[in-house]
This record gives sequence, C-alpha cells and structure tokens, in this order.
Amino acid sequence: MRTNLVITVCFSLAFACSVHAQFSRITLQGLQIPGPDCLNFNEWFPITCPVGTHELWLADAINWRTERRIRIGYSGARYEMPSLKWIQSSFIQPQMMIEDRYFYDPEKHQYTVDRYLDDLEKRYGGIDAVLLWPTYPNMGIDNRNQHDMIRSLPGGIPGVKQMIAAFHRRGVRVLFPMMMWDQGTRDPGMPWPEAIAQLMEEIGADGINGDTQDGVPLSFIQASEKIDHPLVFEPEIGVAYDEADAYNLMSWGQMYVKPFPPVPLIDRSKWLEPRHMVHITDRWSKNKTDHLQFAFFNGCGFESWENIWGIWNDITLHDGEMLRRMSAMERTLAPFLISQDWEPFFPMSNPGVFSSRWPLGDKTIWTIVNRNEYNITGYQMELPFQEGMRYYDLYHGSELTPVKNGNKVILSFELELKGFGCVLAVKAAPDSSILSLMARMKGLTALPLASFSNESKILTQRILPIERTKPSPKVPLGMIKIPAGEFNFKVHGIEIEGANAIGVDVQYPWEDFPRQYHQHIMSLKSFWIDKYPVTNAQFKIFLDATNYHPVDDLNFLRDWKNGSYPEGCANKPVTWVSLDDARAYAFWAGKRLPDEWEWQYAAQGIDGRLYPWGNSWNEKAVPIPDKSRTMRGPDPVDAHPDGASPLGVMDLVGNVWQWTNEFTDEHTRAATLRGGSYYQPQGSIWYFPHAYRLDEHGKYLLMAPCKDRSGCIGFRCVQDAE
Repeated sequence: MRTNLVITVCFSLAFACSVHAQFSRITLQGLQIPGPDCLNFNEWFPITCPVGTHELWLADAINWRTERRIRIGYSGARYEMPSLKWIQSSFIQPQMMIEDRYFYDPEKHQYTVDRYLDDLEKRYGGIDAVLLWPTYPNMGIDNRNQHDMIRSLPGGIPGVKQMIAAFHRRGVRVLFPMMMWDQGTRDPGMPWPEAIAQLMEEIGADGINGDTQDGVPLSFIQASEKIDHPLVFEPEIGVAYDEADAYNLMSWGQMYVKPFPPVPLIDRSKWLEPRHMVHITDRWSKNKTDHLQFAFFNGCGFESWENIWGIWNDITLHDGEMLRRMSAMERTLAPFLISQDWEPFFPMSNPGVFSSRWPLGDKTIWTIVNRNEYNITGYQMELPFQEGMRYYDLYHGSELTPVKNGNKVILSFELELKGFGCVLAVKAAPDSSILSLMARMKGLTALPLASFSNESKILTQRILPIERTKPSPKVPLGMIKIPAGEFNFKVHGIEIEGANAIGVDVQYPWEDFPRQYHQHIMSLKSFWIDKYPVTNAQFKIFLDATNYHPVDDLNFLRDWKNGSYPEGCANKPVTWVSLDDARAYAFWAGKRLPDEWEWQYAAQGIDGRLYPWGNSWNEKAVPIPDKSRTMRGPDPVDAHPDGASPLGVMDLVGNVWQWTNEFTDEHTRAATLRGGSYYQPQGSIWYFPHAYRLDEHGKYLLMAPCKDRSGCIGFRCVQDAE
C-alpha cells in the first residue's frame, strides 16, 4: 500500500497483461474500461450518442469479456464456495490501524471493538469488513516479522482470537495484510503461503490483503484451502492479470486516471466477473465524492480509510452521508449487483447522468449517478412499456408514476448534484426488504447532500507533559550537566509517506497543526542527562528494589531469562521496555525521560552539527550495522567513545533508539524516537527508517506496551538542575 513507484510499475503491467480481444475495440485505461467513445469528452457531456451506439458498445464489451474468459480457461468455482460468498455483500471496508484509540484502550488494557464500530455506524453507516493493520510503518524497528507483529498484540494469540470474535458478533469480517516485501526480518521457518494460512486459521481471520500486490498468487489460496480454512485474498493494486480474478475474489480499485474523468469508468475485474468485490480507494484524497459515485455506478464497494499510518484524513460529513446512503442501498440490493447481465452505461435522458442496469429474474434496478454540478429534476429515463410494471425511486423512497409515450414509458424524478439515483422496476409489490429500504431512504434523503459540510477536519495533537524533577543538590552519579542556553531546535520526521502534507509527523506546543518540518528557538534551563543509556544491570537493580512488573507483560524484557539479563549483557542498553516501563524506572531513580529538544541539545550543542561527533558520518563512532534476520543485540554502552557529544554524552546514535516524547490526538498515540539503532533489515524500502542525523526523528506509533516494546528501543534519563 505504498507509493507511486509501485503504482506506476503495476499500472504498466496492467497494460502489458491486457491483451485485447481479437475482434474487440475495448481499450483499457489502467485497470478500468471506458464507455462508448461518444461519451468520453474531457470538459463537457454530449446531449446524445448516435442511435444504436450503446447496443454496439455493449455487444463489444460482452465479446471482450467472453473472449477473455475463454483465453484464461475461466472458472468461477471459488465464487460459489459457501464460506466465501460473504464477499458479495461486503461493500464497506476500512483499513484500520491497530493503534487507533477507538479500537484499544491502553489504560483498561482491553480491545474496544464496539466503540470503534459504533463510531463508524454513527458517522457513515457502519462497515461490513475491516482490514486490521499491525505492521507498517513500525515494522522493521526490530526483527519481528509481519506475523510476530500480530503475536505481539494485546493478549497474544488468545487475545487476538477474542478480538476477531467480537467483530464477528457484529457481523464484520476481519482481514489482515501480508507483506511479500518482508524478507529482511525473522524467517518464518516455512513458506509464506503456509505460514499465512496457518496463522489466519489459528486466529479465525477471514481474509488477506496483498500489500503492494497486483494479484495474489494461486499458491496462497491453495495453502488456505488445504487446511480447510479458505481465505479471501484482496490484492492492493487490483488484479492486473485476468486469470487471477478466478481466485482473487476481492481487490482494491485504485483510480489511476486522475483527475477523475466526468464519465465513470468500469472496473475491469468487476466486469470480467460481476461477483468480484472491488473496494474503490484513494487514501490521500480529501474529497471522496467521485470515488463513491464510481463505486455506485459499478455496484462495488469502498475502502473507508481515514487513519493513514497515524495521519488522519477524515471522511467529511458530506461524504459520510453519501457513504451512508450508498451502503444502505447496496446492502439491500446486493443480489442485483452480481448480475451476469449487468449493463453499464444504460442510456439516460440528460447529459452527465450515467446508470448501470442490473436485472435479476423479473426485477431490475438501475444505479444512477449525476456527475453534474447541479440538480436535475424531471424527465430522466425512457424504458420499453411493459403491462403491469411498477417503478420505484428507491433513493427517495417513493413510487414513480410512469408516463406512457407510445411503446415507451418516461420516468421522472430528482437527482441531486453529484448525487445518486436508484430505480426499481417490478411487477409484483416490493418485498419487505425493499419496503424497509424505501422507508429508511425516505428519512435519509429528507436533507439534500449539499446541506452537509465537505470540509476536512484536521486533528490537533497534544504533547504529554513530562513532570519536572527535584533539582539534584549534588552531581548525580553517572550524569553530565548540560548548561542553560538558547537552542535552535530544528528537526524533521522521516516518514516514508505523506510528503509535507498537514497532519504528517507531530505537533509541538508552539505549532497549530502536525507537520513534518519543525524549527523553534528555545531557552532551555540547565539539566543533567545520563552519560549512557540505562543498562540491563541498572534496570535489574530497579526490578530488585521495587518488584516492578507491568500489568501488560507480553514482550517485557523478552531477551532476559529467569528474571535476569543474558550473560555478558550487563553493560548493554536495556531493551524490550515500553514507554511506561521506562517512565517507571525514571520515577524510581528520581529522574524523568528527556523532552526531545533536551535530548537533541545534549547531543548537538549549539553549533547545529549533524552527528554528536561532527558533520560527517564516522563508522567507528557507532556499532557495525546488523543486516541479518536474527538481530544480534546492541553493543555495550561504552563501546564507541568516538561517538561522544561535545559535552561528553555517549551512545546517542546507532546503538538503540531512545524514548522521548509522547503525542496524542483523538485517534492516534505516537512517540518520537531518537538516535536510530544498529539493526538494519534488508530487502525493502518500507521498513521503519533510521534517523541517525540529529535533525531527524522517528515517529513510532503506540498501541499497548506489549506491541510497543522492541529489541531496538532503550532510553536514558534526565534530572533537572535548577
């Protein structure tokens, strides 16, 4: 789920893999199919296409689909599997960061699934499935692989199983990601297809999202079926090769044709197999109106992704109301939206209005979008006259009065600007589900969409204050005094994604919103700072003196055995301690954790140097990087005297990351980490990046102590001097 580089590569693959049908004029645009040429104007809509255009285009599109199915030996058998049919009505699916504060309460140490789902129900009508995301951007901070990150969730595997069961009780299916780029962390000890299938079966998950993939290979599907726990696989970048549509039952629909064209495009996978579930997505877009219209036109779903790696990009009130209305209709009308006789671009009467026709037995619905920037009232569509046929405006929840015109009937109704329409044709009275939908839609559409704000909300962050200590009356053992002074605190985050958009990185108290680049002149009081990071031996003294044991103890001092550190590790920095564990130690010692600017001031001094020792990298000042998959452990804290800062503070860079400040907003908690570590997993650009320079920090998303602890994060303390 990454960057334009991956998208560009897969976009090119889509063209390469899409061999045109021998007698078809269909030409793909990425992973989408355009409608009749006469509709595809860039700036305006034609009033009508020549007579017969639609019929010719539809026949050509059907011919393309038929030939593609023959060429690939297509079988839709997996779509018939009872255990997987849920995908055909799974329209709304967010990607949810497990660090989202609506999902887990770290103070009560419990998952809050109901709170999370209730919020989405309130804001946009709820969800059908959820993609839980426990990996990137934190993965690679140590050698825990993608499955170790799941095992590190609160409660371990038993807790994860109970959490998934809570989603299932609310009728929500659960997916996890798989990162085939994860080849530098711990080896799973078996082929990834088997490892994924076994873990998903153990925790009771329903599916897998193939991160950065343009089609999940068949071996993964077969591995899940082999152990009788078939999973639904959903590649992120669509399905770029036709054959994979037979076993990739879901996909993301990323619209590569931008800006959105006035005329909707048809998703290629949905056209090839109407039972395929597509979730239209564009994570960074502020306005989702176009995405929702394209989804409704295609009878497919939407990826309601708001928490993007801890950066909040909300669904606005307007788009939330659109989503609520669309999902209400699609969930009720799901049996229609898998019709093999789907007819896109059914002719409408007004330019800029587009519809898809979905027949089901003796009933038919039309999903309609008005792409115009104005309302349209009155004559909308013309249909062949059928004796006894009744028509319903499902969007507004009312019956229509057809006007007979020769062997045709004219239907008139209202379409909101950039809004939806939905018509049902049926001879018998509507069934109870349709009547219930009409009653609900009548209430939902009482207010026009235009009355809801489309303004995006920026979440402001709060930095958790660090309580000052009592000044030490004498020189504290093992600490160095940092004099008071003016300091130009200049630092930036090293997030891989988000560029310099508002909301990326963190927000300091003097800033009005989160941003990636920061600079502030500060008057700092004098303080003492540990010469070295806290060692295993020092932490053992704390444990023996206090009998400290965290409530959430999963991964606590994970590398220790029988209550003590490994032999030969006394003088190495303590790791596998959470932010709370570090605070507990500091409080016992009469100290505190440093504010980030204090850490940087102690490391940098006032000359703005890039490293504690100067402006050029010195490999002798830091541990030798560990690029293996096993993670050897950090060096002793005094092993690299060349790494000293101007005032003699040691082991600041390249051994272990060090905890500093915590930031929080309504949905996310994060800590700024300083110094980087010795561990450098190889093989991917998506692993947690290093911040070795003193004008860089890492933003580490926080969930719970068990998940936050790492074999490459330690800490040092400070004490106020005045």
